[in-house]
Amino acid sequence: MKWNAATAVLGLVAPTDALLRFGCARLTVQRLDPLVTPGQNPSPHLHQIIGGDSFNVSMDHPNHDLPSLSTCTSCQFTEDFSNYWTAVLYFRARNGTFKRVPQIAQAGMEGTQGGMVVYYMSDALFDTAQRSSVTAFKPGFRMLIGDASYKSRDQSRDFRQLTYTCMENQGSRSPESIGFPKTPCKLAIMANHRFPTCWDGVNLDSPSHREHVAYPETGTFESGGTCPSTHPVKIPQILLETLWDTSAFNKKEDWPADGSQPFVWSNGDSTGFSSHADYVFGWKGDSLQKAMDGHTYVSAPMLKTQSIAQQNKCVAKDMVRENFDGWLKELPGGNAIF
Repeated sequence: MKWNAATAVLGLVAPTDALLRFGCARLTVQRLDPLVTPGQNPSPHLHQIIGGDSFNVSMDHPNHDLPSLSTCTSCQFTEDFSNYWTAVLYFRARNGTFKRVPQIAQAGMEGTQGGMVVYYMSDALFDTAQRSSVTAFKPGFRMLIGDASYKSRDQSRDFRQLTYTCMENQGSRSPESIGFPKTPCKLAIMANHRFPTCWDGVNLDSPSHREHVAYPETGTFESGGTCPSTHPVKIPQILLETLWDTSAFNKKEDWPADGSQPFVWSNGDSTGFSSHADYVFGWKGDSLQKAMDGHTYVSAPMLKTQSIAQQNKCVAKDMVRENFDGWLKELPGGNAIF
């Protein structure tokens, strides 16, 4: 899948600089993954999904155009019909049963059912100037960060900035860890997914959904490193923040007898090193380009917003029809713990 505007490689696309931050309610929770296992129903493990309601078992480009096929979005900005998804967090009790960990909204977004907070940035989160030039994503663009099979720190070094924050309160943002927090978190475990920021300028996707994007040559996005020659086009960094409400699972007597942490991803990972997230671009027209061109920080007056009540009403149909709540004897899909 390629973009036919070769001018992007030459850096001739209009520069953009801005930071968008907005909340998205839960669209659906089900065992589907149209990026990694398109057409497979059900997919190997459970995901929580936000965005446009045209999310489906298969979402091939150009047949599946999210803005034209979606009738609503669970995100605050009504022009964003993109889909974003991550694995689901479960608590594993001492008796071996599992319970899905609920999600909570961030401060100022109370009332949002499940979901995440989404960022699009041209510079570091704390940089209010947002001076760097970036190129907005093109229709059909998609990518994946992380690997659902990883279970060691060495493997996780393939990716930068996939972290967790053990939150004491809504203001907690540090320290960040690479694996699951090893001690109880008073409020929640925040999962942070930061996507690569360099694009080859040609391919909208690639076999592993990762080859067409890359990290800067040195450091990380926040350090301002330059893009490699193979991926010369700087794109916005997408950051997803998901708050998993662990407050009901903090009793040590409920944790494993050996004192190890009790949380697992829905793919069976008890280490946290398999953290991963998927993205399928679906902004309407050139709305994202205009928003990034707006030189704004968090606010985006050129975009239309909807209420949290409206966000919560947008849901995708259940195509799997399986139980994933309550106390379960095994994870959905029967995934073994590793």
